[in-house]
Amino acid sequence: MVMDHEKQRARYIAGTEGAPPVPPPGGYRGARRQQAPVAGAPLPPTPGATATLDVEKKPANTLGWIALAASVLFALILLGTLVAGGTDILYGVTMLALQLVVVAVIIAALFSARGRMLGAIALIVTILFNVATVGGMSALQTSASGNYEGVKSDEQKHEEAYPAIKGTDPQQTLSQQSLEEVRAQSDALFADIRDRLTAEFGFTWVPVGDEDLRPERNGYGGESMLVEFTSTGWATNEPIQDYAQKLDVMAAIDDVVLEHGLWDLYSFNDPTNSGIDPSMIAKLYGSDDPRTQNTWEYYTENYPDPLRFYANIYDLSKDSDGGFLAARQAQNARTGEPLEGLQLVVIASGVLSEADRAEFEKKLEEYPGFG
Repeated sequence: MVMDHEKQRARYIAGTEGAPPVPPPGGYRGARRQQAPVAGAPLPPTPGATATLDVEKKPANTLGWIALAASVLFALILLGTLVAGGTDILYGVTMLALQLVVVAVIIAALFSARGRMLGAIALIVTILFNVATVGGMSALQTSASGNYEGVKSDEQKHEEAYPAIKGTDPQQTLSQQSLEEVRAQSDALFADIRDRLTAEFGFTWVPVGDEDLRPERNGYGGESMLVEFTSTGWATNEPIQDYAQKLDVMAAIDDVVLEHGLWDLYSFNDPTNSGIDPSMIAKLYGSDDPRTQNTWEYYTENYPDPLRFYANIYDLSKDSDGGFLAARQAQNARTGEPLEGLQLVVIASGVLSEADRAEFEKKLEEYPGFG
């Protein structure tokens, strides 16, 4: 048996002269077989090595931070100039040059791999806040306020403080009714009209809106010392829809205004005496025929004094398509006035308060030849 085994073993090792000796049966004591690595499995890390499979992230470079800081600082400068009202500064050569510098730094940051993210943020800031957008906002603000201090000469600033109104003789302002006189006359006029119409037609009344005083522009870019006066209005609670009654109401009002020194009432809505084109009357009053109009508008004044009186009748029964009702409902929501009926109001432009008369005359001495 042993001999056979040795012969078989000798056959496998024949021709192996010079080769290392064959290990004994069972292998050397304590030896381990080398395992071939499995395909696809990661190799174990080399002892002492620190490399990883992830690419190490690099921090943003200085150029990116400079671009972001420059864009933010430039935006703050623009906003500060806007608040100060310096429209002319925003469009100046210095501001445009600064913007070009900021844009150049941002472009440089965008071409840098480590500064690209901060450069993109800086670009967004610059798009939102630049000379064009902030300058446009400043121009709108300046236009609304009339503040052009940065480009005005001393002569223009002097004209801006003119106390009267360009094209109006200031002596006419001094000779006409004052604000207090207009207010007193309108109150008396309203009271007499209400008494007359209540006695004849049984109307009841409700005040509409509040008195309003609006400063008048002086024609030189500033505000004058004069105001436009709009009185508290008065309205009937009752509608007036009958054509004959409308005529009677306006005739009674005409009597009262004549007693107060005003001219005869004038009808804007009547094409026979208004002089307005009938097509325009139809657009303004719903029809060119007073019998089918939704609005009557009568007017008078006490020229050369400034008081102007209006008497309007609103009639929802003449609303053909619902548009007039919608307009009256919107007006009612704003002022609380009745949807229909008679309304009275007085307006006076360019009136001077008695309390301001002395200061007005003193300031006029600085403006010889103005008017």
